[in-house]
Amino acid sequence: MRPDQPAGDGYADRMADTPPGAPLPSSPPAPADPAVVAAPRMPPRRLNWLRFLVLAGVVLLIASCAVFMVFTLGHSLGVQALLVGVVAAILPVPVLIACFLWLDRYEPEPLKYLIFCFAWGAFVATAASLNVNEFAAGRFADWGLPSALTGVLVAPFIEELTKALGPILLLVFRRREWSGITDGLVYCGLSAVGFAMVENILYLGGYGYATGADRYGPATGAQQVIAIFIVRILLFGFAHPLFTSMTGVGLGVASRSADRRVRVLAPIAGLLLAMMLHGTWNLLPTLTQATGEAVIMLYGFLGLMVPVFFGTVGLALWLRAWEGRLTERTLPDYVRAGWLSPPEVAALSSLGRRHAARSWARRVAGDAGVRAMRGYQLAATRLALLRDGTLRGLDRKPADRERAVAEERQLLEAITAHRSFFVGRDPQAPVGVWDGSQYHLRFPDGTSRPVAAPDEPVVPIPVVLAPPPPPVGYAPPGWPGLRPAAPWPPGHS
Repeated sequence: MRPDQPAGDGYADRMADTPPGAPLPSSPPAPADPAVVAAPRMPPRRLNWLRFLVLAGVVLLIASCAVFMVFTLGHSLGVQALLVGVVAAILPVPVLIACFLWLDRYEPEPLKYLIFCFAWGAFVATAASLNVNEFAAGRFADWGLPSALTGVLVAPFIEELTKALGPILLLVFRRREWSGITDGLVYCGLSAVGFAMVENILYLGGYGYATGADRYGPATGAQQVIAIFIVRILLFGFAHPLFTSMTGVGLGVASRSADRRVRVLAPIAGLLLAMMLHGTWNLLPTLTQATGEAVIMLYGFLGLMVPVFFGTVGLALWLRAWEGRLTERTLPDYVRAGWLSPPEVAALSSLGRRHAARSWARRVAGDAGVRAMRGYQLAATRLALLRDGTLRGLDRKPADRERAVAEERQLLEAITAHRSFFVGRDPQAPVGVWDGSQYHLRFPDGTSRPVAAPDEPVVPIPVVLAPPPPPVGYAPPGWPGLRPAAPWPPGHS
């Protein structure tokens, strides 16, 4: 910071260029007592019997399908083959789940919703798909058609539809838990991982171990399990998550759109694309087997699936930082309102900076500071998502808007409580106050004077916020609104 730099009030405006939106709450109250910091909570919902009945029905459905699949697989494969298939199919699951959770580090989703999507794919989607596929195979046999048509004409449609229904239910009844396409990839990806796990039990335990052991003994069965594991999981284990990720993209787009047409058409387009990719993938080995030309499988794999796979991975990596960039665009509104200081917004803009902020919090406030910094970062990210939703007009009903206002207030109060653990505790940082437009610093010689924020904020130096003006309602007088401004230059650090 440069004490000789003239004070100015345009710093917050240079942080981002945001469209007009709802007014912000007045400045924060005095720092809260660190002993009574609570994690941010969603405003309570009134008891809705319809939601309760839907929840009870979904839980009962998942449990029933789980029992059905265990009984069906056990009866079909036998206990020994079932156990072999379960052990082999579970091995890649932690790795795949970790990959999807890695994508969602800015604002991790509630564990209960992640478990719901995984269980839905593992039991409900597999149970429905198994029955429909068997029924279709029987009809094709009655008509004298090859059973391979089931994998091309029926399986892609029923499997992708049932895998997507779980995340769709989550979007309908818990839309606020969706922050965009990243969440769509995570929810749909976990549903697909659950589906693939149970399907792999059938292939590894039935077509692998049981078939080989019945013909030539356990050793041959084990060899076939290893061969199928290499081909089906190590080489092509990405298939189901890749297909269903197309639906996830559509659901993610719908979750952040206020246009009803987009909310309907985007999920349909994503689901149809998932079905077409799945059908094409199943068609490749069918054509290869029918013609004896292995080059069909090779060309289809390299020419279609590999580019789609790497394109989806690239999209996921780009979206992974979206929430960080969103905080950089949206939270400056709260800087101008006096709720945050510029370094705090800068410290939220990337995972590297967030890690540095937690390390700094540990240095100045110990383990409690780290926990407070984590809570602060999560609440700030949710606040940015909430503000972005307000700017997009996602809350159309008066009840939804009231709930958004209440949630915003709770998140701001949580941020204030969390930051009280570490603000003003760094002996290497200047003692100062941020009033929404400039710093008021106290220098070693005892003098105090206003100082404009530097062009690029020092990360992280949270300072005490100015005392709030008398409460005058949700939109304080003097709030300048969101003035047009040039964004930070690309590549700033």
